[in-house]
Amino acid sequence: MNRNPKVMLAEARKSYHRQLIAVGVLSINDMGVPSNADKDSVMSVRIGLDIARALRAETRARLAAQRAGSEFEAANAAFLENTFPKLGHLRPGDWRVCKARKKTANDQDDDTGRIHISQFEQYSHLADLLAATRINPALKAALGNDYMIHPDVIIVRGLVSDDEINQSTLIVDKNVATGAAIRKTSGGRPILHASVSSKWTIRSDRSQNSRAEALNLIRNRKGHLPHIVVVTGEPLPSRLVSIALGTGDIDCVYHFALPELITAVKGSGEEEAMNMLDTMVLGKRLKDISDLPLDLAV
Repeated sequence: MNRNPKVMLAEARKSYHRQLIAVGVLSINDMGVPSNADKDSVMSVRIGLDIARALRAETRARLAAQRAGSEFEAANAAFLENTFPKLGHLRPGDWRVCKARKKTANDQDDDTGRIHISQFEQYSHLADLLAATRINPALKAALGNDYMIHPDVIIVRGLVSDDEINQSTLIVDKNVATGAAIRKTSGGRPILHASVSSKWTIRSDRSQNSRAEALNLIRNRKGHLPHIVVVTGEPLPSRLVSIALGTGDIDCVYHFALPELITAVKGSGEEEAMNMLDTMVLGKRLKDISDLPLDLAV
């Protein structure tokens, strides 16, 4: 009998942090500045350094911002791939987790090469709009970019056959529920279950980008709303507040190392920072990355 069974989410969290360190997303430079900190902010450096040391980050050169962002997205996708499908007893379904990627022959995409959400059921109507703007620059200029939504990481649910639906009793036939989105026979597209925005650090412009994308997901959908979340490694509570507080657009913000952040902020002795962090945590607006898979199973 195993007296010390391994806890899946705890092990996945450790693996997640190891990946961030191995690829250089989380690091400390030779000046003692962690890679998620603002070097011009004493508080940011102090809190970030305490987190980095707690996670045993290595000393190395800081990655370029674009590379760090891409690797952070990949780590978030890998974490969800390693955890969410294992919750099938809580949320059954044919699930696929993936990072936004460059186009392939089978993908619907826009001019940037990133997958467009029009390939999913709730946003399939945007495909016609996308096609129209490609051939009519004036229309594209008039409409703007509100419909151009490119999540960093997505979770998609596949459709089900009538045999699956009817496996225990006869629930559907060709004459009933013909428009149900989940049925393959309805001829629909896979369902977007979650959109995960990845922000290694937060600046005012980046937080507003996440909110704008969330509002566009809300406004442009037909059908149920996917989960809309943000994952970040930002160490400053004052910057986390800019995106975590408030309701109606983002479900919740998830920190890559919340317990370590709490310890670091308490260690700083800054009462205002501690109060802001308490407000976000107690108000359930800021959670740890380990909470995310279970929240997505709701």
